[in-house]
Amino acid sequence: GSLIGAHDDIHTPPVSDDLDWEAELAVVVGRPGRHVPREKALEYVAGYTVANDVTVRDWQHRTREFLSGKTFEATTPVGPALVTPDELPPGASGLDISCSVDGHTMQKSNTADLLFDVAETVAYISTIITMLPGDLILTGTPGGVGAGRDPKVFLRPGQVLITTVEGIGELRNTVIKDQP
Repeated sequence: GSLIGAHDDIHTPPVSDDLDWEAELAVVVGRPGRHVPREKALEYVAGYTVANDVTVRDWQHRTREFLSGKTFEATTPVGPALVTPDELPPGASGLDISCSVDGHTMQKSNTADLLFDVAETVAYISTIITMLPGDLILTGTPGGVGAGRDPKVFLRPGQVLITTVEGIGELRNTVIKDQP
């Protein structure tokens, strides 16, 4: 229930005002894989898309486990298309990634700066679980999230969040207040 489309509204939960953005490259798994070696990991990638791992920060930090802040209903836009690996550099490396709020750039980086590249991430995850076709892996966000700013900045109803990954596409989502 947390995943929404590339142009759907993001719902701010009524229990929090700390809704934050996280522009991310998303990897779509193409075939089942378990204990995948790093050198073969890209063979398991069906393609790439854009995601914003919108996070309810105060709920993320309620416990040591981040899950509750990452899974609120209608908060994670994904899309607008699946771009196959042959259309991008290996591992989708070297692509500009950005996020803006109401036209103000909040994040601007490059996928070459990921802490863990796609191959390493796929190999690592496959040591924990069997990856299945259609699984979505979010690769991490660059600096510039609202909670990391001084003062902190969070999304408000009516704001437009635009997330872009070069060569893949753009998400354009309006923030609305969810009704209890």
